[in-house]
Amino acid sequence: MIEKLLTNDESIKKWRRFKSRRLAVLSTWLVLIACFFSFTAEFWANNKPILMKYKGETYYPVFKDYHPSQFGFEDQVVTDYRTLELSAEDYVVWPIIKWNPFESNKDVVTYPSEPSGLNLMGTDDRGRDIFTRLLYGLRYSVIFSVLVWILTFTIGTILGGVMGYFGGRTDFWGQRIVEILSTVPQFFLLIIIIASFKPTLILLVVLSSIFGWISISYYVRGEFLKNRKKEFIEAARALGAGHVRIFFQHLLPNSLSPIITFSPFVLAGNIVSLASLDYLGFGLTPPTPSWGELLNQAQKHFTVGWWLAVYPSVALFLTLTMLSLIGEGVRDAMDPKD
Repeated sequence: MIEKLLTNDESIKKWRRFKSRRLAVLSTWLVLIACFFSFTAEFWANNKPILMKYKGETYYPVFKDYHPSQFGFEDQVVTDYRTLELSAEDYVVWPIIKWNPFESNKDVVTYPSEPSGLNLMGTDDRGRDIFTRLLYGLRYSVIFSVLVWILTFTIGTILGGVMGYFGGRTDFWGQRIVEILSTVPQFFLLIIIIASFKPTLILLVVLSSIFGWISISYYVRGEFLKNRKKEFIEAARALGAGHVRIFFQHLLPNSLSPIITFSPFVLAGNIVSLASLDYLGFGLTPPTPSWGELLNQAQKHFTVGWWLAVYPSVALFLTLTMLSLIGEGVRDAMDPKD
């Protein structure tokens, strides 16, 4: 009971230290807000109405696909809601941005087209709205980053914890294997492997996690080596606790500092990794919205499409900056010297 009270008191102190870093708190809110809008992007940027009343019937195109024949269209495969002729009793509730990430603006003469009233940040080289693709692209970046973070930290925590807990030969040979793997040029090997397959989000997550666990395993191993000889572990052994219970119930909760501290920085690094792969053409399969793919277009059309470089770069810069500020706030909060 005393140990739990001390742990709770220390957690409250860490939380208060984090809240005292205003930039970190503000960045956390901004990241959460951006993720909210991205994961609910269909309600903010879409070529389908959110709600529509047409000829006495109520429709919800965002939630359900309707066949064009229901609206009298016989020459359309996909319903174009913009062409509906509405009567005085009909109404349509549109998203703020009336473009989806895959739709081209056919009213523009040349692609890419500069920012305008129809496309606030311009269009890419296929006439697709850049703001919409940035909004949807954040979703894929966050999903990739979080999945890689979960997978790598789970593997790194277990393997690093096992080496630190058992020590001896387990630690010696485990560290030799880790040292060999750490010398592999990971990014280039990743590109070679991806080039042999059709890249999907899950495949990219798995391949990116093959070596991503190495760095966190060092820190978890150190924490386990430090904590395994402490009094509360010896007391648990004296009470007959097994290895699994000691590992997960006693050692792991007291060795979470490096995991929590490095998480924001690792998430930022994963976003950069996906953007880099997409920029090089080894990332998500087109036409998936991607920040790196927009930057690749910027390289091809830099002289005539400055907006292709500016807006994705600003989005990437702001996201990485906010995650770094969050990471600094977490690092200061976890610092036992404060």
